[in-house]
Amino acid sequence: MTIAVLVVDDNELLRAGLVAVLSSDPELAVVAQAGDGPTALRLAIEHRPDIVLMDIEMPGGDGITATRNICQSLPAAKVLILTMFDLDEYVLEALRAGASGFLLKTSGPAELVNAVKSCAAGEYTLSRPVMARLIDSYVTRPAPAPTVPGLADLTQREMDVLRAMAGGLTNAEIAAELHLAETTVKTHVAHILAKLGARDRVQAIVIAHRSGITGP
Repeated sequence: MTIAVLVVDDNELLRAGLVAVLSSDPELAVVAQAGDGPTALRLAIEHRPDIVLMDIEMPGGDGITATRNICQSLPAAKVLILTMFDLDEYVLEALRAGASGFLLKTSGPAELVNAVKSCAAGEYTLSRPVMARLIDSYVTRPAPAPTVPGLADLTQREMDVLRAMAGGLTNAEIAAELHLAETTVKTHVAHILAKLGARDRVQAIVIAHRSGITGP
């Protein structure tokens, strides 16, 4: 099944490069392009892409606002943030707006393609440097937030999987670490998302660190 992608970036040359990279993979199809937030929202509603590859800083409406509007209008669409910045405030704002991933523009073509596919599959879609900064943002806080509803409903094995997810492991890596079949891990992840009320894997990871279950 082809993954439909909307590419949003105000830099025309960079946007063309992104489109070229994504179009080179037969599993991906760029259905539209936009150079600002309002246009991105209009085209997203029109084309209903699976993935929106979104720049943060753009004229006429920034990527955070566009992300929020798209996620509210099209809950099934997943937004993958692509930016030069890896500051904590950008990561947190993007995730709060509903983004399902965060990738730096310094990433290579293969990493970009894999991130889009992973995002579409609900997999781990934060680049390692961004994940490290996000984790540090929560770990260094003086006290964890109150327990999240649904956390107590997780089984011990689901808690193990959630901790591994929070550590940045993919389903395959979790399966190897916990000596489980990858299909079993996928089932656990689905149960975790349902019990926590998380829309995707990234939000579950944020909940894990916010609740303090990963430890100092």
